[in-house]
This record gives sequence, structure tokens and C-alpha cells, in this order.
Amino acid sequence: MAAEADTQSFREHLDVLRAAIVRSAAVAAVFGIAAFFFKEELFAVVLAPKDDGFVTYRLFGRIAAWAGGAVEPFSVRLINTELAQQFIIHMKTALCAGVLCASPYILYRLFRFVSPALYDNERRYAVRVVAGGYAMFSLGVLVGYFLIFPLTFRFLGTYQVSGEVDNLIALDSYISTLVTMCLAMGIVFEIPMLSWLFARLGFLSADFMRRYRKHAIVIILVVAAVITPTSDVFTLSLIALPMWGLYEASLLIVRRIPNRKA
Repeated sequence: MAAEADTQSFREHLDVLRAAIVRSAAVAAVFGIAAFFFKEELFAVVLAPKDDGFVTYRLFGRIAAWAGGAVEPFSVRLINTELAQQFIIHMKTALCAGVLCASPYILYRLFRFVSPALYDNERRYAVRVVAGGYAMFSLGVLVGYFLIFPLTFRFLGTYQVSGEVDNLIALDSYISTLVTMCLAMGIVFEIPMLSWLFARLGFLSADFMRRYRKHAIVIILVVAAVITPTSDVFTLSLIALPMWGLYEASLLIVRRIPNRKA
């Protein structure tokens, strides 16, 4: 019950929050250190989309062969231009991997901190929101890794204004684009969950979403342009189309909320 939270002083709340943060940071650090020492395995995953043997490219190759076409093989070299850059990238990537692996535990600790202040019905909703939000975020990251980034990298990495100009992609540019696009897709995939939550709270309705659909499309294009790490139309479309699809899916979800209340 919420009354349980009143039995603790403000200082005790801070102590509990500090303990949760310290434990979460410790778990993330342990996973990060483990990822740092498993360098080959870590970068085998991170650098996989740069090779034409990646699972996404093989799948599209099979689809093209089934349709009577073919997918041209490609090769893109990654280079490093700074003395300590590879070591710094190794540490940053291991840290990101540690936080990603520890994220379920971090959410658990945060929920343990917040749950005493919630009523039983609020706690049930909170569990649904947190679990659903984490699942949708993870799905978005996977879509970014297996679909959005590989297609973007293949298009931009092999695009040439002239055969006399070779593409040598900086490792830092590759990693930053991969992380940005995966995080962006993870956040984008929260749209249905947030729509469901706002509809349950009475802040959003299906009529409102239908009435302002055109405005939403404009906002989607603007947001896609902001979060897209490059300025080409191809990448913008790859980001905007899933966002529009999620908006339409959210509309279907919100439309069912009144029926459930009835």
C-alpha cells in the first residue's frame, strides 16, 4: 500500500535509492568488464552487419533468388584514424553492452524502489507498463540491428558518386551510427505502449488520433529527420515508415480501450 512509503523518512528514501543505484551500477560494471575481456565475441556481434554474409543480407538474397533476381555482394572497409580511438571505442562498447545486459536488473531495482509508494491496482498497472515497455524497447533495438542499420549501412557504405572515389568508413562513425539507430528504434517502439497507457489514463482517444493523423505524419517526419544520423532520404524513410506503422497500430490499440472499460 502507499501508506507503507510514509513510514520511511526522506533520508531513508535517499538511502534506499542510493543502494539501488550502487547495486545497479555494480551489476552493469561486472557485465561491462566481462564484455571488455570477451572482445572478439563482442565485436563479432557489433561488426557483423558490415559483411555481406550477415543474416539480413542472406535472407534478402534468398528472397531475390526466389523472385528470379540476385543481390550483388559488397565489401566495405572500416578504418581507424586516431591513435587511441580503438581502445576508447572498445571501452565504450563494452560499457554499452554491460548496461544493456544489466538493464533487466536495473529496472527491477527501480521498480522495487517505487513500488512501496503504489497502491495494489497501481502496482499491477506499473508491472504491465514496465514489462511491456521493456519488451517493446528490446524489439525496437533488434529491428534496428537486424533491419534498419544493415540496410542503411549497405546503401550508404556502397554509394559512390564516382568509381574513382572509394569508401573507407571510420570505425567511430560506424559504431556511433549503429548505437544511435538502435536506440532510436527502441524509443520509437515505445509508441504503442505509451498510447495504451495514455488511453487508460483518459488522456488519449481513437477519435483524437484519427482527427490529427495528418499532423502526426508531419511530426513523424520531423522526428525521423532529427534522430536520423545521416541526411539521406533512404535512411529517413527507413525510420519514418516503422514510426507511421506503429502509430497506426497504436490507433488500433487505443480504439479497443473503451470496449474493455465497458
